Amino acid sequence: MDGRPVSAASEGLDSHLVVDRGAFRLDLELRAAAGETVALLGPNGAGKTTALRALAGLEALSEGHIALDGRDLDRPGSRRWTAPEHRGIGVVFQDYLLFPHLNALDNVAFGPRRRGLGRSAARARAAAQLDRVGLGELAKRRTRQLSGGQAQRVALARALALDPGLLLLDEPLAALDARTRLDTRAELHRHLSDHPGAAVLVTHDPVDALMLADRLIVVEEGRAVQEGDAESITARPRTDYVARLVGLNLYRGRAEGHRLRLDSGGELAVADPLDGEAFAAFRPSAVALHPRRPEGSPRNAWPATVTGVHRHGDNLRVQLDGRLHAVADVTPAAAAQLGLGPGQRVWAAVKAAEIRAYPA
Repeated sequence: MDGRPVSAASEGLDSHLVVDRGAFRLDLELRAAAGETVALLGPNGAGKTTALRALAGLEALSEGHIALDGRDLDRPGSRRWTAPEHRGIGVVFQDYLLFPHLNALDNVAFGPRRRGLGRSAARARAAAQLDRVGLGELAKRRTRQLSGGQAQRVALARALALDPGLLLLDEPLAALDARTRLDTRAELHRHLSDHPGAAVLVTHDPVDALMLADRLIVVEEGRAVQEGDAESITARPRTDYVARLVGLNLYRGRAEGHRLRLDSGGELAVADPLDGEAFAAFRPSAVALHPRRPEGSPRNAWPATVTGVHRHGDNLRVQLDGRLHAVADVTPAAAAQLGLGPGQRVWAAVKAAEIRAYPA
């Protein structure tokens, strides 16, 4: 694949990122069509920022390739590498990296000036971009006079002023407080929707990924472990990390009809028949807790020990150890009635109809 020329008619990003850093290896195929926003989601140390730095030309590829709008940027096998300033890529860094000695207008004009645009033309382009992000009236302000949300928008305007074929965003909302983050996320979504080029967003926040991206790639230990739109990923998680993100209990095993024999030991009864390697997932709210073994309809019941209880919205989230490690959501009243606390012995139960089973 790496030796194949890329068609000049293709648009967007086509890349295979292979980066070796000591014992860590990133090996990730990443594509984004023009007008599409792709989010890289994963835990710290998964390789998300390494991927972004490789795309920006700040980290050398060991193998693979990077092509943008039909033009090869990097291809180690052919000894090709393009300097960051010649890639046609805009970057919004996590801490924005605005120049403190320049005002907002000159921060945005800096990139076009470096590309050879005259001072007046660069400032005119910068003014237009500041108007686009709603900050035209703050053009003369120094960066220290800007709020966090305003600084983020100046950084975005600076990246867009380069008219990039690819926009890279590294945790663009991480430095904002909760209220500013909510408003800025909505603004950012609008600008990404209007951006004609491809965009790649790196985040560990599932809300940012779900709200801003058209497609999600979950990265763990340098590799993609799941890819798809928000609906498919949240409905059928394939790793413990993804299951925790979307708030599901997840188990893997081998299905035989209506029973799933778990890799961790034990089994679950499921409503839909399935055969072969499979996952089973259920919501914490589907877990009922009892002081003794329940009678009646639940087909899955097991003894458990409470290892933690903490507030989760209007309910309490209970962590359970035992044959199945699970979390359960219960009301404060139910928790008080059961006397829940660390070390408490209970029975947990889940109806087969509440469990979603799907092929691994």
